[in-house]
Amino acid sequence: MTKLAVQGLPRWSLAVPPLALVVLVLSWGRSLGALLLILVCAGLGAAVIAAVHHAEVVAHRVGEPFGTLILALAVTVIEVALIVTLMASGGDKAASLARDTVFAAVMITCNGILGLALVVGSVRHKTQEFRVHASGSALAVMTALVTLSLVLPTFTTSTPGATFSTAQLAFAGVASLVMYGVFVFVQTIRHRDYFLPVAAKDDPANESEEVHAEAPSGKIALLSLGLLFLCLISVVGLAKTVSPKLESAVESAGAPLAVVGVVIALLVLLPETVAAVRAALRNRLQTSLNLALGSALASIGLTIPAIAVASIWLSGPLVLGLGGKEMVLFALTVVVSMLTLATGRATLLQGAVHLMIFSAFVFLAVSP
Repeated sequence: MTKLAVQGLPRWSLAVPPLALVVLVLSWGRSLGALLLILVCAGLGAAVIAAVHHAEVVAHRVGEPFGTLILALAVTVIEVALIVTLMASGGDKAASLARDTVFAAVMITCNGILGLALVVGSVRHKTQEFRVHASGSALAVMTALVTLSLVLPTFTTSTPGATFSTAQLAFAGVASLVMYGVFVFVQTIRHRDYFLPVAAKDDPANESEEVHAEAPSGKIALLSLGLLFLCLISVVGLAKTVSPKLESAVESAGAPLAVVGVVIALLVLLPETVAAVRAALRNRLQTSLNLALGSALASIGLTIPAIAVASIWLSGPLVLGLGGKEMVLFALTVVVSMLTLATGRATLLQGAVHLMIFSAFVFLAVSP
């Protein structure tokens, strides 16, 4: 982190969040012409960059793994609010929106973000190390969450289709919240050292310059935290604003409407993607894994309980069960992730395999 970011926030980082919010207000509910579409896309990209900057300021103040946890939770809370809002106004067409969004987030984080971080980190540093017990425990919780929340509904018999009964949905929501809560407790309190970057804990002499830089003041950290939430609100709002254009493009191409959910998930997860790649480039792969796996856990652990509560007033069916194609991709992701995380050392080949699985997910979403 630069001295400018420590002693005071750069002017561009102060200007971007309110400007992005202005663009969101100007474009909300309007049909996007060419000029307005360019402004929305520019605001979206700038808000992502600013979000990553402010997340790093906050992370430098509170330390790891709290910094990555703040970014993951902030993105997920806003993502959950967006899902509930769209489901409330979408009717039967939005019956599978929660399932599609959560599964897309899992595939993006566990294959896209993780694979990209492994590739760029390995290109610069050849082999990178991480903590097996931390990443392995996160993968175990993620596997249990997806299986209980998204796989089981396909096989239950109390209700027709890939749905849960009211009691089953309540159990899935409570189980998801409990498992995620326990994981956060372990990550931040009981075994916090498991989730620290290897270089930062075991070899302080090799830490990068920004780790040794003086931590920002509490006032600056609080300001960055507020601007981070402002950026994330703008990212989600602008992504939603662009979604009608995406729907038109998807329909024109003859692709399934589920593709829109994948694209929106990609846009919403951009801040975490950029942060994970930057961490990998600085040889802090554990931070990248915390972001990728932590985002997947937060997405499921918070979305399912929120949907369970929202289902009280939401009309129409709530489809949660995955189809056969998605189950195969999830099983492949779990097996490959187990092999990737088993050694504690990451290479270019592992990253390439994860990126290929992510490419297959995107391709099959477009061409089912």
